[in-house]
Amino acid sequence: MKVINRNALKYIAIVAMLIDHIAWAFVPTGSVLGQVMHFFGRLTGPTMAYMLYEGYIHTKNVKKYAIRLGVFALLSWIPYSLFETGAWYYPQFGVIFTLFLSLLVLCMWDKTNLPKAVKVILVVIACILSVLGDWPIFDILWPLFLFIYRDNYKKQWLSFYIIIIVEVVVIGLPSFIIGKPLTAICHLGAFMVPPILMYLYNGEPGSRNAFHKWFFYVFYPLHLLIIWALKTYVF
Repeated sequence: MKVINRNALKYIAIVAMLIDHIAWAFVPTGSVLGQVMHFFGRLTGPTMAYMLYEGYIHTKNVKKYAIRLGVFALLSWIPYSLFETGAWYYPQFGVIFTLFLSLLVLCMWDKTNLPKAVKVILVVIACILSVLGDWPIFDILWPLFLFIYRDNYKKQWLSFYIIIIVEVVVIGLPSFIIGKPLTAICHLGAFMVPPILMYLYNGEPGSRNAFHKWFFYVFYPLHLLIIWALKTYVF
């Protein structure tokens, strides 16, 4: 029975992100608890990628959507910097920056009449720029393939599996090289996303209360600041 609507899906991604970030701050990555927490944290990127695709499909104003993502990507920069390094400046942005780039890629692919070769080059450039954000490359490519294959459900999921397998191998390979393969187990958590979306997500928007629309944008930088403060001044 499909019981999860879009709002519920969003909160699942938020809870997974919170668990993941708490683990990065306070739990050794190689511990059993750390791997379990990061395993659930791997839900975040693919789920957000899917929601960005749906957001693009359903939004009434793509320009406002893009401005909202761009503004909060900037507002989250300092909190993300503090969370990652404890310093006020870090030359990397959070996941909202990657989602912002992804939305631009979708607009470019959908709305422009550029030659396909030029579009591909621009996608590659966006993927390179996404390295400055969290969940790079994956959160650029999957929303794009979701859009390209929007009329072919099988190809949508095939593209997901190909991208996530490549990403898991690339991210996990260093762990095997340095002799710590168990620290790579958590990345398999991303494979939980397809069953959730296929068998539990009903595609309904849920309540249209503005709270659900803005909660993530406020929660993202706020929870990073709180975790940083707790780690710096309490624990």
